[in-house]
Amino acid sequence: MVTVLTDARRARHIAEQVPDPELPMLTLADLGVLRDVTVAADGTVVADLTPTYSGCPAMSEMRAEVSARLRDAGFERVEVRTVLNPPWTTDWISPEGRRKLSEHGIAPPGPAPRPAPGPVPLVLSATRSAVPCPRCGAADTEETSRFGATSCKALWRCRACREPFEYVKEI
Repeated sequence: MVTVLTDARRARHIAEQVPDPELPMLTLADLGVLRDVTVAADGTVVADLTPTYSGCPAMSEMRAEVSARLRDAGFERVEVRTVLNPPWTTDWISPEGRRKLSEHGIAPPGPAPRPAPGPVPLVLSATRSAVPCPRCGAADTEETSRFGATSCKALWRCRACREPFEYVKEI
């Protein structure tokens, strides 16, 4: 039993260090997509990942990298599962992950919206009126494009320091 617990801790530590392929300044743990790491009775390491959204193209890379690092660390049997319920939310980004985003000039998301029970309303307007600039902290910012390098980010510009920046959208 002690070996299984020790192996589980070591396996989790290894999986937590895997960088996100789209936001490489963050680990999968920082991003909150690494859900769990356990060791089954037969010694198989099972890592659970939750995609940031359904159809996330980075999931295959995440699975492959987690599996490769665990195998390189000596774990012979590795299973990486995709867990969809509950769905990932930007609230799962750790405080350390939010700090790293800001340090790299990317505005971290605010709290994720909490929908009321029942039908989901269709909102056609922008969800944020201002995002604090990650470079100078000014609130005088504007969205320049709803989509950035990835669909989970938008492009913004600070009117105070005039620098462009990316913003991770709340999900």
